[in-house]
Amino acid sequence: MSRQLELGKFSLGMGDRFAHQAGAQLQACILAAEQGAQVTPVWNKSNREHTIIGSQPASVRAAAQKAVAELGWKKSWHVDADHIRLETVDKFLDSSDFFTIDVADSIGKAASPEAIQKFLHRHPELVGQIAIPNASDTFKVVRAEVERVAGKYLFAVQEAGNIYRHIAQAKGEGKFITEVSMDETDSPQTPPELLIILAALADEKIPLQTIAPKFTGRFNKGVDYVGDVKQFEKEFNDDLAVIEFAILKYGLPHNLKLSVHSGSDKFSIYEPIRKALKKFDAGLHIKTAGTSWLEELIGLAEAGGDALALAKEIYADALDHREELCAPYATVIDIDPKKLPTQEQVNQWTSQQFVNALRHDPKCKDFNPHLRQLLHVGFKIAAKKGDRYLKMLEANEEVVARNVTANLYDRHLKPLLGL
Repeated sequence: MSRQLELGKFSLGMGDRFAHQAGAQLQACILAAEQGAQVTPVWNKSNREHTIIGSQPASVRAAAQKAVAELGWKKSWHVDADHIRLETVDKFLDSSDFFTIDVADSIGKAASPEAIQKFLHRHPELVGQIAIPNASDTFKVVRAEVERVAGKYLFAVQEAGNIYRHIAQAKGEGKFITEVSMDETDSPQTPPELLIILAALADEKIPLQTIAPKFTGRFNKGVDYVGDVKQFEKEFNDDLAVIEFAILKYGLPHNLKLSVHSGSDKFSIYEPIRKALKKFDAGLHIKTAGTSWLEELIGLAEAGGDALALAKEIYADALDHREELCAPYATVIDIDPKKLPTQEQVNQWTSQQFVNALRHDPKCKDFNPHLRQLLHVGFKIAAKKGDRYLKMLEANEEVVARNVTANLYDRHLKPLLGL
């Protein structure tokens, strides 16, 4: 088997909706490197985002390559085909070296009774008292529970195997990084469930380097974590213990790590994550896809004049199309329409008022998480502005880039890495 392309210990998934912020995003990783922290940049964009924007996967690699060359980045970097399925993966094969295999639609579909029984036969160690070093407790798992979990996830794991082998046939074993996404399901996976899933993924011989489970609480787009932080901390630590155990037990890649999806702006859980990573000497992949697009808008608002006018226009259009924009993201946003300012109110705002409402600063009395979430899913509006929006970004590149870099470095990397 060829040597596996390996993902760095700490990696940052960076979304760039309009392919204009790669340099500003990379600058955040450079600032971290100057403080002695190695962060691997991973530019990601999903098929849904490409469809909305009207872009092609090759544009992500082109923007990343340009940034890497201009800023003299000598360390590793990757391009992630985010949330791909079998029917969407082919267009990403040439330009991506990281694939987030999304099998959410297959979770809950039943594998054959024979496949489930074979899995149970292969893994008697999953039944009974399971003592996982460094976990918060010993887990007692009865056979019926293993059967239930296999019934829920085994078909999805088999589908992940099919997609992985399809990519491997095209690109070659070891030539790409594999992530498996299990986060878009109805309930958080318990540590024993995660162990069962990892055993099944090992059976499929998927050399996954990151896995995205569903954690407790809500990971709404663009705003802070909503839930019991102590419960999250316990689960996160237990998940790290399970991964450590599964690597040894099932021969999974030594650098397998957790991936936190919708990980941007979850400020209240960054300290528990940092402490857990230190305790386990573990890595992390964190996806921050939409936060840079909001920083573009903040930069335009800060610039004032025509740029501020365009930001206000985008908000007005988003308000008019709220239901349509929110529908695809219903499970990951929580907007109270009554708390959205009217178009007339926003039209009266100064540059600073718009910035204060949108910038994610919970201490600021003017911060409006409802407006922020609406604009988070409103990038489709900017896409419809076409060249007008892109030219405005270019005309205000300095102020926009400053906001993008500061957001990723100051609000995300510094608290996560303790810089």
